[in-house]
Amino acid sequence: MAPPSGGPAPAQGAAPGAGPHPRGDGDGDSDSDLADRVVARVLAVPGVVRLHPGVLGEVATYLPGRAVPGVRLRPDGTEVHVVVSTARPIPPVARDVHEAVRPLVRQPVRVYVEDLESPPHRRPSAERAQS
Repeated sequence: MAPPSGGPAPAQGAAPGAGPHPRGDGDGDSDSDLADRVVARVLAVPGVVRLHPGVLGEVATYLPGRAVPGVRLRPDGTEVHVVVSTARPIPPVARDVHEAVRPLVRQPVRVYVEDLESPPHRRPSAERAQS
């Protein structure tokens, strides 16, 4: 029986919200491989300090035996949550993260700057000698 919208009925036994692979191109790239590739690309962006798992650790891609915090791969889009260094302006960092991840997925990419972090303060060596 078709749903009221006239669209196809969900497959029997399909998990609610189950859908195509976030990449959607059938190239055999597993969610685990894709999540790891997204993480590597994001962490290579200048100004990204680290990925952010969300306030309660809810932002993650859950895989068998592990989670990838800060990256949420979903059929309707990819979310990337980051901590950004104050040494770089936020908009270019967010743009660079988006551009780094976009070639890996077909769905929209959403970048969330969750926090800012100042670079470590280094005192001059003469100042350290006096303290």
